[in-house]
Amino acid sequence: MFEWYSPEVTYYIVAVFLLVLNVGFWLLNMLTLPGNWMVLASTAIFVWLYPYPQETGGLHWWLIGGMLVLASLGELVEFAAGAVGAAKQGASRRAMVLAVVGTICGSLLGAGAGIPIPIVGPVIGALGGGALGAFSGAWVGETWKGKTAQESYNVSKGAMVGRILGTIGKLLCGSMMLALMIIDLIF
Repeated sequence: MFEWYSPEVTYYIVAVFLLVLNVGFWLLNMLTLPGNWMVLASTAIFVWLYPYPQETGGLHWWLIGGMLVLASLGELVEFAAGAVGAAKQGASRRAMVLAVVGTICGSLLGAGAGIPIPIVGPVIGALGGGALGAFSGAWVGETWKGKTAQESYNVSKGAMVGRILGTIGKLLCGSMMLALMIIDLIF
């Protein structure tokens, strides 16, 4: 009755669930959550708990090393883009901190506002909300410091563009992590 069953079948069924889970974790990057690190952790747990039943095939520990490099690179890109975007315009420390707080709040609110539009709504809402949150936080920080409206606008625009570019860079690194996982799973 179960002639088709083998340990490899179980392995690949669980691997497909892991891939779906990791795509969900990857999407958390848009909410400024550590999605790439969650992808890395879940894949490492899988590799540890489910060694492939054959000599070749399946996920390997070299994949975890590659994912670690990409997750670190994603964080570096996100941090650098956000900091450079605001600092290039002469942002104060207060504006940078409030831009981060605004990004987190804006991403969560934007994702919530986008829920009525399935799948695409929360994604666009999180990205747009994060960008507007960075802009608003930097604006409040610079205005609070007594800067002119034009100076506040320039810093806010830099924080917003930096946040968008940083998020895109982090998402690209996460995409490469998922692609590596798929390639390692197939070959």
